Amino acid sequence: MFTGIVEELGEVVCMHADGGSARIQVRGPLVMVGAAQGDSIAINGVCLTVTGISGGEFTADVMGETLARSSLGSLRAGAAVNLERPLRLDGRLGGHLVQGHVDGTGTIVTREQAGAWHTVRITIPAELASYVIHKGSVAVDGISLTVSALGEGSGTGADPWFEVSLIPETLERTTLGRKQPGDVVNLEVDMIAKYVERLLAGRTR
Repeated sequence: MFTGIVEELGEVVCMHADGGSARIQVRGPLVMVGAAQGDSIAINGVCLTVTGISGGEFTADVMGETLARSSLGSLRAGAAVNLERPLRLDGRLGGHLVQGHVDGTGTIVTREQAGAWHTVRITIPAELASYVIHKGSVAVDGISLTVSALGEGSGTGADPWFEVSLIPETLERTTLGRKQPGDVVNLEVDMIAKYVERLLAGRTR
């Protein structure tokens, strides 16, 4: 379990395709402190298991399902990635409950600056749109963010979208500080909404 509070901006050392899967090697000295093989680390919001450690770098295997649902398959050496270690039970929940199980991807469509803030609009797959609410939480590339605006996109052929406002701290410490329109991002909707939907569906049977 994660909180969506990025600890470190890491760097991809290499990405090796292996049939329908891949192996990624990432440099992240901060998240490597006290890390061991078998631990979990979120890379751009995707929970992966550490399979090897070398100094301040670690490797992880990326399965085909993960490659299909996330943007990890497009990463190349030198790419910046958001890194977060799992939440400790005695830690603070600074963001929101994030599983590291990406639901799908979205595309940045606009980016506007207003003083030190940036407002970013991101498309969302139609099947996930109902889980995103105004002032609710969403994880974008593993970053816990508050939804500041919504658009259904119905009747125009456009995809549903949501907007998030990025403070200077987020711009400096995460990949969203450098991503531009056309870039693809990983999305994880609020898991509480999915549980509620499942429970309500059971009552109607």
